[in-house]
Parts: sequence; structure tokens; C-alpha cells
Amino acid sequence: PGDPEAGELGLAAVPGRQAAFRQGLEAAVHYARAVGCPRIHVMAGRVPLGTDRAAVAGEMETTFIENLRYTADLLSQEDMIGLLEPINNRITDPRYYLNTPHQAAAILEKVGRPNLKLQLDLFHCQIMDGNLSRNLETYLPLIGHIQIAQVPGRHEPDSPGELNFPYIFELLESLGYTGYVGCEYAPKGDTLEGLGWLRSYWESRGLQHGGTSKAAK
Repeated sequence: PGDPEAGELGLAAVPGRQAAFRQGLEAAVHYARAVGCPRIHVMAGRVPLGTDRAAVAGEMETTFIENLRYTADLLSQEDMIGLLEPINNRITDPRYYLNTPHQAAAILEKVGRPNLKLQLDLFHCQIMDGNLSRNLETYLPLIGHIQIAQVPGRHEPDSPGELNFPYIFELLESLGYTGYVGCEYAPKGDTLEGLGWLRSYWESRGLQHGGTSKAAK
């Protein structure tokens, strides 16, 4: 993430911070190796203060692509995947560089490395673009990880909001998605209470807690 106290939120697309990015990446690989995690979120970073987004977009993209190729080479030695997550700039972070799955997909195509994937957070995607069904269908081949939270409160999937998560989960199954779905939301209560929606969802599907079928095979 760079130096949060200095207002940084990632470094991969920030011109002039390449050396610090590589140090951070090596540290992330060290930690990921220790805990057995094969995926690393490569954070793009923010448009520098005092600069116009359009004016620096080209330089930031060039920096991003160079750093991502370096990342892909390093992670290939570890059998790890690098993930790019678009973060909405309408509510969450107005200065974040990578904002939409379309932008991320275009950059991934330019980088051209199979061990770099899209980290699609449906909270951010809904705020920036909506059209979740078509976006999931379109970008499924690029997706390496999915995250969820209700919109706009960023709470549990069964909290009031814009997204119909039972439909979304069924769509992911029908599309053949077999990866993880990360619950990146702020529980209204404590963590255990905040997972009540999952128990209810399993029960609605005839599953025991843990996602196993009650029916004998």
C-alpha cells in the first residue's frame, strides 16, 4: 500500500515510486509465501496531489504496465497470481487511479501476462457501472478473485441495498466461477453476527453450515 501516512494507497501506477513499489512487492511475496496465500493485490495507487487526472493518465498507465510486467515475472517464480482491483472514485476514493473493470481489462491486455488477473469487487463495480450480470459474463475469463458488499452501505449482503446477492451467487455458479468470494464489508454488529446471512443462504439452498449438502450422494 505504500505509505498511508503520506496519503498513499498503493504504488504500482505512481510515477517516481518504482523502487518503493518493488520493495513493497518483495515484502508482500515474503508474507504471502509464509501464510500460503497464492494471490497478491497489486494496488495501483492515487493520482498525485495537485495534478490533473487526464494530464497524468498516460504516464501513470506506462508506469503501471512496467511495474505489472515486473510483478508478473517475480510472481511466476513463486507460482502466485497478481490481482488488479478497480476502486470507485465516486464515493470511496476520488483520486484512485484504477476505477473500472474496463480500464483494468485494457491494462491487463496490454501487459499480456497470464498470472495477472482482475479482482472484481462488486461494490465498486456497481457504483461505477452497474450492469453486473453482463460485466460478470464479459470479464469472467479475467477474474481471479471476487469481493462483495451491499451498496451503498457496504454492509452484509442481506442488508438493505441495491444488489440481489442470491441472484448474483446463482449467476456465478451458472457461469462456472470456482474461485473465492471475499466478504469485504463492514458488519453492522460483530463478525459472527455479521455472518448470519451466510447461514440463511446455505439453508435456503438445502445446505448444512459449511456448504455441504444434506442429501446423501
